[in-house]
Amino acid sequence: MRIFAPIMLKKIDYYIIKKFLGTYALSIVLVISIAIVIDITEKMDDFYREGLDMKTIIFDYYLYFIPYYINLFSSLFTFISVIFVTSKLAYNSEIIAMLAGGISFKRIVVPYMISAALIAVFTFYISSELIPPSIRERLKFEATYITHEVFEESANHKQLKLSNNEIVYIERFNLKKNIGYRFSYDKFDGKRLIQRITANRIEYDSLYHWTAVYYNKRDFVGLKEEFSKGDSLHLELNMIPKDFAEVIKEHEQLTNSQLNDYIDQKQERGIGGLGAYQLELYKRFANPFASFILTLIGVSIASRKVRGGTGLHIFFGLLLSVTYMLFNLTSISFTVKGGFPPLLSVWLPNILYLGIGIYLYKKAPK
Repeated sequence: MRIFAPIMLKKIDYYIIKKFLGTYALSIVLVISIAIVIDITEKMDDFYREGLDMKTIIFDYYLYFIPYYINLFSSLFTFISVIFVTSKLAYNSEIIAMLAGGISFKRIVVPYMISAALIAVFTFYISSELIPPSIRERLKFEATYITHEVFEESANHKQLKLSNNEIVYIERFNLKKNIGYRFSYDKFDGKRLIQRITANRIEYDSLYHWTAVYYNKRDFVGLKEEFSKGDSLHLELNMIPKDFAEVIKEHEQLTNSQLNDYIDQKQERGIGGLGAYQLELYKRFANPFASFILTLIGVSIASRKVRGGTGLHIFFGLLLSVTYMLFNLTSISFTVKGGFPPLLSVWLPNILYLGIGIYLYKKAPK
């Protein structure tokens, strides 16, 4: 006896999937085209001033521009596509005919969920693997030709855990000169401090080799303290200048595996301020589920034939999708500004709107 019988797709399933994905693709193409035209209009003077040819503009900038905006608008146009396709079926009484023919509403939802799954896999892939390197190239292009801002900047008030018993702090680091200012080094034996070195500045010599300038050194031996100071002291420390650099929007430029490695590495070294990186990683797993949730809400709303037809459905669909996106942004700000757990703030909109979707699904025509 088979508990789970496979669902055999029928012509009506392929018809709905084709309409759904076709409308989704067309909507994305139209919006991306409009976005590119608007962006070209805004940046035309910059392109002309820098003397960029059309090939450079297209292949070095707009080729990396497209994936980001596909992912940005994906949830919105998934919802609009569901609303449009379903409301047309309802307006033409095709859903009523399906129900009258013995097809349950649950079975009608199946092709929609298959389409949502394809969109979810697509958006997960581009957000995890395709968009990060494209954002890196786009930001480099903008920093070089448009904004003329630095792509990489120094991090201030940086603390590093070099090993289980070594901690370093630098108040300010100059990446161009490889010099850190107001340096301190603490070495522990268990929980007991056994050495502290402070210096006005520390200079990078070669791999893991540094020089502390105008230093004070304290060694704690039992209850005694041995103090020394001088003009320079050579140190071998497990750190390089790159550890004190912050790439602009770096969390958006790392693939999933790179994000995981980065978070693990920084946590091992005792570096805080990883909320943006954790948020980005959790968002990449949570956002694709929006395809299922918004599809469930959309088909439940639009399957009922009402006065006003497609226009009324699209209005309510846009209202719900916009509130979903706003709530998504608001919940993320809970972590950035309020210290809310990143995992909960990312999944909270999905949990809430999943409840709305289940409620509407139960109220939909049977």
